[in-house]
Amino acid sequence: KRILVTGGTGLVGRAIEKVVADGEGRPDEEWIFVSSRDADLTSSSETKALFERHKPTHVIHLAAMVGGLFKNIRSNLDFWRTNIHINDNVLHSAHEFGVQKVVSCLSTCIFPDKTTYPIDEAMIHNGPPHSSNFGYSYAKRMIDVQNRGYSEQHGRRFTAVIPTNVFGPHDNFNIEDGHVLPGLIHKVYLAKQSGSALTVWGTGKPRRQFIYSLDLARLFLWVLREYDEVEPIILSVGEEDEVSIREAAEAIAEAMEFRGELVFDTTKSDGQFKKTASNAKLRRYLPGFQFTPFRKAVKETCAWFSANYANARK
Repeated sequence: KRILVTGGTGLVGRAIEKVVADGEGRPDEEWIFVSSRDADLTSSSETKALFERHKPTHVIHLAAMVGGLFKNIRSNLDFWRTNIHINDNVLHSAHEFGVQKVVSCLSTCIFPDKTTYPIDEAMIHNGPPHSSNFGYSYAKRMIDVQNRGYSEQHGRRFTAVIPTNVFGPHDNFNIEDGHVLPGLIHKVYLAKQSGSALTVWGTGKPRRQFIYSLDLARLFLWVLREYDEVEPIILSVGEEDEVSIREAAEAIAEAMEFRGELVFDTTKSDGQFKKTASNAKLRRYLPGFQFTPFRKAVKETCAWFSANYANARK
């Protein structure tokens, strides 16, 4: 197997690389991690050239234009157009080069805004996503549509996973444009340095299921090797492990030994209040899978960020 990982230097790509290097790889697998420096995946010719160069038999497709709530609100059209181009180029090149299997990465934000909880894999297309990130959400939904098309028309084994909020080493810790957890880690670090209060955007009440990137990486390997459905699968901790943004901020403060005050800026948007996902399908396949406890994973991520601050803060 020659496994090409797009977005290979991002949060999830680095986690897969680490898990493979730490003994989860197999002798019959060659892993190739590529980034935007290797090819502009919005260009069909550059994408084809990448596939020609590496001739993968399998693809894990992680590359995407991503950002936190406020970046999405500002740039919904850009998120739609960029991701549609990337996804179409990668999937079509995979088809043209006879790739045996593609596993793409979706997100729980693709689910309908108005829905019943917990959400599951059958509910993706049941209504519009939250208005704050409709561009990204619809672009990601279209991967599922394309996967079904390539399966029905060409017999391709293209599938997708839907992780909940991923965090860990090598995340985007940008306060303005990153996701909530890495943004909070950076904020706590700075508040501790300056001896000021920690300001959390929003009320702190929204709830999220967070998955540690190294847990997700182990699950990606299982999906690549064992999971044979075209239908996507949610990769998530259980509903009982959902935490509020306030609880997440408190866990980070504890991990970084921050003793200052927590202030909630309620003039800032909360985004979606909750998007509780069911991991029942995953549990049917892997009843014994052990997730890293949230506070332990937060502690490890905070330690990595502090040790790599000069590069991580960018």
